[in-house]
Amino acid sequence: MGEEVVFSGIQPSGRIHVGNYLGAIKNWVKLQDQHLCYYCVVDYHAITSPYEPGAFSQAVLDAVAANVAAGLDPDRSVIFVQSQVPEHTELCWILGAVTPAGELQRMTQYKDRARVRREVVNAGVLTYPILQAADILAYKGTLVPIGEDQAQHLELTREIARKFNAAYGPTFPEPQVSFSPSPRIMSLSDPRVKMSKSIPGSYLSLMAEPAAIQETVARAVTDTGPTPGGEMSPGVATLFHLLDAFAPGETAERFRAAHRQGGLRYSELKAVLAECLIERLEPIRRRYRELMARPETLKDIVRHGTARARPAACATLEEVREKVGILKV
Repeated sequence: MGEEVVFSGIQPSGRIHVGNYLGAIKNWVKLQDQHLCYYCVVDYHAITSPYEPGAFSQAVLDAVAANVAAGLDPDRSVIFVQSQVPEHTELCWILGAVTPAGELQRMTQYKDRARVRREVVNAGVLTYPILQAADILAYKGTLVPIGEDQAQHLELTREIARKFNAAYGPTFPEPQVSFSPSPRIMSLSDPRVKMSKSIPGSYLSLMAEPAAIQETVARAVTDTGPTPGGEMSPGVATLFHLLDAFAPGETAERFRAAHRQGGLRYSELKAVLAECLIERLEPIRRRYRELMARPETLKDIVRHGTARARPAACATLEEVREKVGILKV
């Protein structure tokens, strides 16, 4: 069996938070030492939701800077922007010809958007999973690190690969899912839901300044009511997940012992957690500031990644065009 080919997409939709880092980026950094990894800023996916065109290109560079600052290496990984590799969209159209419309309408993301405001759901939301499949299959990806909320889309990618192979001959592998080994990080303001950039007070930006970290952690919800058998409430469990990720092991164990003994002081837990976050995130913040001050460096990273990504995508598309009978002149 050959080398695993990893693909993952990154939306340029605002500041990366610690949930993104622990649930995705930290795992991507590890994978780049083990496999051939393609990490793509999926700007065409992003325009299916409301956005500000005048600030969009800057948001794309911000996403590149944040992910490189967090540990993605342009020399060890192929880091690029979706729109710079037009083979993605041509492959998307061809794959659309083997994708049942009913499967797209059954996607949870589409149904959720349609349920809220059906009259403004654009066709891009419906065909989003086909472009996602094209992103992965353009590189014949075999391993896709995703969150649980993307599992349905990856299963559709596998089905599209099967249908194309059945119609035109063996072409694509069926990519396997790789879930993050880290627990899902829940909202700091409402621990019943996942941490989200769309909910103020819910998330902690990876680039937050020390004062903002202290304020956000201090306001985090802890107990929301009695818990059976002395179990941690969801809010406290979230704080401990962050402590496990960013504090020394002995620090986390000290607070766990205090919780077991009924002597945990939330104010002390939050103060220590905030200090650990400030210390561990400072190198990422510093690197991010350096990169954002040098936009040409960021563009060079994108150009370098594009030059590495396009030959693979072109080879796949040439094979696909030949198999489906597209005229070659």
